[in-house]
Amino acid sequence: MNRLLARLNIDPFLLMLVGTVGLATVLPARGEWAHVAGGITEGAIALLFFLHGARLSRQAIIEGARAWKLHLTTMAITFVLFPLIGLGVRAIPGLDPSLATGMLFLTLLPSTVQSSIAFTAIAGGNVAAAVCSASFSNLAGIFVTPLLTALLITGKQSGGFSTDPVMAIAVQLLLPFLVGHLLRPWIGGFVARHRKMLSYTDRTSILLVVYTAFGAAVLQGLWHKVTPAELALIAAISLAVLTLVMVFTALLGKAMGFAREDRIVLLFCGSKKSLATGVPLAGVLFPPAQVGAVILPLMFFHQIQLMVCAVLARRFGAEDERWRSQPRTA
Repeated sequence: MNRLLARLNIDPFLLMLVGTVGLATVLPARGEWAHVAGGITEGAIALLFFLHGARLSRQAIIEGARAWKLHLTTMAITFVLFPLIGLGVRAIPGLDPSLATGMLFLTLLPSTVQSSIAFTAIAGGNVAAAVCSASFSNLAGIFVTPLLTALLITGKQSGGFSTDPVMAIAVQLLLPFLVGHLLRPWIGGFVARHRKMLSYTDRTSILLVVYTAFGAAVLQGLWHKVTPAELALIAAISLAVLTLVMVFTALLGKAMGFAREDRIVLLFCGSKKSLATGVPLAGVLFPPAQVGAVILPLMFFHQIQLMVCAVLARRFGAEDERWRSQPRTA
């Protein structure tokens, strides 16, 4: 089964997400169970960021700072170019306001970590630089994404800028992250030896947020508000946004004179958006009834970026292998 999914470029986790959405649609959390599920979800998110903090090496930060030009370019694409595109998408006439908000929100998110590094490695890129760029992006996302969300989304909805989302992030996400990083000398080895634990916590927290968020949205009539035509439009817009950013990063990398290995880093780290970070952040930044519609575009974009990047990474990897196999002349 896993081999079939791999051939079809379908992430097995996507099927788990779809199953969770189905469960939330049929059996949404109600009454006291909704409060219990919400508490469990918040605990899982805090644990996730605690483990991420314990995993991050200070040495990686120091080494990665040397490629500052590449990292700053990647960050500019992630937190400047993407949001500008998101503002344009939100202005598309006829798009449901909640889904338009979701499209804008996904453009405010940091890059992925695991998949960006994996695709860079497959494509023959600079893996060390990819590790640093992706890590820097996620670390910055803890601060930048809530700030941009408050400025462009929640502040607009409430009639002014609010520090509440930033404070919620500080308490629920940043504090566990910092505590985990401070405890790294004592627990870092344990976390490194049990890397699967972080992966399981990562996916479990996402599934919990999806279940509680979609459950609340279903109770508010989500599936009566979103039509199949709107879902198709979200998929089309996601593909268009991804294509636009990838073309831009490819041209920008050449214009700035980056080596091929670094252009690959810019392409894969700069064009990705993190579902693992976005879902927990949405759970903190938006009301429960709104989260389901907000993260729906992110789920579409997540799978589309995985399929497109998988094809490109294999193609670049084949080109790199052919280049390395060619005889060298003195």
